[in-house]
Amino acid sequence: MGDETAIVKGYCEGLVRLGVPLARARIAQNYSNPLLSAWGIIWTPDKTRRYTVPTTVLSTSAWHGSPFEYIVTHRCPLRKRLSDLNLATEHPIYSELAEAGATDFLAIPLEHGNGSVQGTSFTSNAETGFSDAHIRYIEDSRYALAAALEPIAMRQSQKSLLQTYLGHGPAEEIGQGHIKRGEHRTVFAAILFADLRGFTEKAQAWPEDQLLDMMGNYFEMVVAPIQDEGGDVLKFMGDGILAVFEADNGDEAACQSVVAAASQALVNLDAFNKTAGGSGRKEIEFVIGIDFGQVTFGNIGSPDRLDFTVVGQTVNVASRVQDLCKQLGERTLLTTRVTKHLKNRGQSVGYHAIRGLSEDIEVFRVPAQVS
Repeated sequence: MGDETAIVKGYCEGLVRLGVPLARARIAQNYSNPLLSAWGIIWTPDKTRRYTVPTTVLSTSAWHGSPFEYIVTHRCPLRKRLSDLNLATEHPIYSELAEAGATDFLAIPLEHGNGSVQGTSFTSNAETGFSDAHIRYIEDSRYALAAALEPIAMRQSQKSLLQTYLGHGPAEEIGQGHIKRGEHRTVFAAILFADLRGFTEKAQAWPEDQLLDMMGNYFEMVVAPIQDEGGDVLKFMGDGILAVFEADNGDEAACQSVVAAASQALVNLDAFNKTAGGSGRKEIEFVIGIDFGQVTFGNIGSPDRLDFTVVGQTVNVASRVQDLCKQLGERTLLTTRVTKHLKNRGQSVGYHAIRGLSEDIEVFRVPAQVS
């Protein structure tokens, strides 16, 4: 598949063997992703590490006026002898490099076959910096480096894009070639359903920009805890959220994680509502239903339109329990199949009828302590 870290490490060590006084190299690759701008490798003689850059950086001074912006925009190399610069008038990155001991800086574009331009930079701590021969070594070898990294960059972009729109689990499944209609696997998982209260009324009464801002805040305060606890958001269904916590590390771990995510989402909600009035926003409310059990995970759909999702009674029950929150005036409810895996079961809210089930089920509020 290719190891980008090993490729960059080998490339930089090869330059050093040729006599290039290389102290640091940074090889960046663009993402085709609405949330991530780029990923890259930073090499030093002591360490080689990978990093990512969010798209928000593109609107900051870290990007504007930077050497990478220059070479990507102009498609030509940029050389700066740091010892000769008036650092006070240059981009802050040069001062940072100089303070770390750098004397010379070279940035060159790395072009892929599709015409996209990637950024690379090289610094030297040697007193004389890079010679003309050193720069030729770097410029002449950049084509081989681009050829080695391009297929990896394409796979990384595809994977990150799938994860952004489909979730981590479906992205992994599709990446492994599990793409046939009806192809599925059965797993045990905790299912979380979240739903915004009063969305229909808000959609009719609020201006569109205010509605979208509110939905963005709502999704952020729910989705972040889900991801932090190892869950996977499979669907945004209007104002609804469907998330799955597979029991890879055991039933107890999955149930503790889903309840921890729900609890943190409520903390986020309380914090948002506490400051909403002062920031000109209106308070919002959402409800969460959670169940645990066996589900089917895979491809469903028509011959020409597939969807990767999770189905089963556990999914249906979690959805119904979320509806039950509205009837009982609760913010989050758990089933017995969840609470039996928690040390603190929480407070019972009694037995209630659930559409689709022949018997009433007992539901619980979120316990004060998850573990």
